[in-house]
Amino acid sequence: MTTPMTPFLAVRALARRLDGNAGDYDELLEMAANRHFVLLGEATHGTREFYRMRAQITGRLIAEHGFDTVAVEADWPDALRVNRYVQGDGDDDAESALDDFERFPQWMWRNREVLDFVGRLRADNATREPQHRVGFYGLDMYSLYRSADAVIRYLQQIDPDQAQIACERYAALDHVREPQVYGYQAAAGERPPARDAVVAQLLQLQRDAPTYLEHDGLAAIDAQFVAERNATVVVNAESYYRGMFGRRVNTWNLRDAHMHDTLLALADYRIRRGGTGKVVVWAHNSHLGDARATESHLRGEWNLGQLIRQQQVDKALLVGFTTYTGRVSAASEWDAEVEHKWVRPALHDSYECLFRSTGLDRFFLRLDDPAAEALREPMLERAIGVIYLPQSERASHYFVASIAQQFDAVFHLDETTALEPLDAPRRWHYPEADQAA
Repeated sequence: MTTPMTPFLAVRALARRLDGNAGDYDELLEMAANRHFVLLGEATHGTREFYRMRAQITGRLIAEHGFDTVAVEADWPDALRVNRYVQGDGDDDAESALDDFERFPQWMWRNREVLDFVGRLRADNATREPQHRVGFYGLDMYSLYRSADAVIRYLQQIDPDQAQIACERYAALDHVREPQVYGYQAAAGERPPARDAVVAQLLQLQRDAPTYLEHDGLAAIDAQFVAERNATVVVNAESYYRGMFGRRVNTWNLRDAHMHDTLLALADYRIRRGGTGKVVVWAHNSHLGDARATESHLRGEWNLGQLIRQQQVDKALLVGFTTYTGRVSAASEWDAEVEHKWVRPALHDSYECLFRSTGLDRFFLRLDDPAAEALREPMLERAIGVIYLPQSERASHYFVASIAQQFDAVFHLDETTALEPLDAPRRWHYPEADQAA
């Protein structure tokens, strides 16, 4: 009789230790060979190694497998300025191209690792034909007013009459130009929702597309696609902010459904303009790991990883990143200043602690091997977003998951360092001593 493999022995059998050289990602690149979507996660929004590793993996996916699109957990209009820079357009340098990331948390994209990455993308793109240049785009939907303004500016250039109609349709949003206030007032019945008007504007833009694209070419295709996505952001952001104060509306699901739709629209658009439409995604583990393998599924939640895996099946590769301890850039409350924080050692009944116990330090773990069956057992998994609250670690940052069902592969690092913001507070480099609770 064969003795069942324990989770510890499964990790020891399957994990391949990282050596810090180019070969660290060979096995992942082999797994990605026939995929169209590679989703690269992160256990925190403020860990330097996660950004650096994703940049290295993305570079190889572009060079070796023809990926031509990078889609990140950022707002659509903010990332477009970066896209213009990496395409070689405009007067920005690498740092000023990141200036539109003004909304909290700026450090997620205004940091040293992203600065280096977009600089390399631009340099590499300079050797490619326009239709084959790698694009950089945002998947998120918080930019209600910026996206509405962008639609109007687009129409003012090509159809002034429709621009005026768009202004009138979007006027229902313009009472305070603060999305959460708009959402509260609309949900409370203090002002009529703008839902019908913003949907009408999106449909009008789509109907008029053949006219706007009469003069074919990449510039026209690009401008129309950008405008349609901005109009889609307005539709979904209006629902999102109104849903924040309504009943029985899961805003998490609204947001991840929007990211899924944007991802598929991006792939189709990149093919239409002559590219491969193969996309690398950077976002948090909580968005990219299959939600059906986590406790959030019991709350009726889904996420981008689940939706893309269900639709694309074997064309999608879901990759998680975990850490046991170290440092992280995070805030203590929403809209607060970024801090250089200590990450407490992971709880004893977590995957992170299990990985630490193997003594492998840092490794790549394939989860598509039959031996990974032992890692289907639910355990705790940590998630640190833009806020880290170590004093309520268990309640604030852990959830139950089956990691072998959540991801196709995982990178684990026992100890990690903090992402360096471009706009770090003066004392960020010299954090005060951490106080153990």
